[in-house]
Amino acid sequence: MTDELVLYTHPMSRGRIVRWVLEEIGQPYRAEIVEYGPAMKAPAFRAINPMGKVPALRHGGTIVTETAAICAYLADAFPAAKLAPAPDDRRRGSYYRWLFFGAGPVEAAATNASLGFVVPEGKQVMVGYGRLAEVLDVLEGAVGQGDYLLGDQFTVADMYLGSQIGWGMMFGTIERRPAFERYWERLAARPAAQRARQIDDALMAERGEATTPE
Repeated sequence: MTDELVLYTHPMSRGRIVRWVLEEIGQPYRAEIVEYGPAMKAPAFRAINPMGKVPALRHGGTIVTETAAICAYLADAFPAAKLAPAPDDRRRGSYYRWLFFGAGPVEAAATNASLGFVVPEGKQVMVGYGRLAEVLDVLEGAVGQGDYLLGDQFTVADMYLGSQIGWGMMFGTIERRPAFERYWERLAARPAAQRARQIDDALMAERGEATTPE
């Protein structure tokens, strides 16, 4: 059994984040495009991800699903890329905090906003994020303190949370704020981010789908 890296993805999915991580790492990988519809729900792919969704990652005999988990796994599997603080680094706590703030409150709040759902007044304690406005205020404070979430160290937490900000501003689920725009422009300018975007945009163009704006 080899340690081949295989990304199961679709060019219009959160798999774009994982491709970016793989491009930052610089290790050889193979991408298998899984089409939405029957192929993604077929038994063959459900053997990889029982949820029938992308992205998923296979690294030798290990399968990882859930985008934030894949990001964290890759950062630890390839420490030479320095995409996460070392296990004994005290910043590891902040790294986990913001990675999973993205996977929890930001994801839920932005998704509900895109669906037009507003938490009923007085029911905010029943949802993990409370109010969208509060989530965005916390997010603004996090990305406005320095170049990256951990100051001068770029990590997969930046890639995950930054992508949510970029997509959210693009689709109107996250309001445009100067701190968000500066942060996302800084991340999107990275060479690995540009390579990943070009690959997925080319795949979208082959399908006749609109590509993402710069």
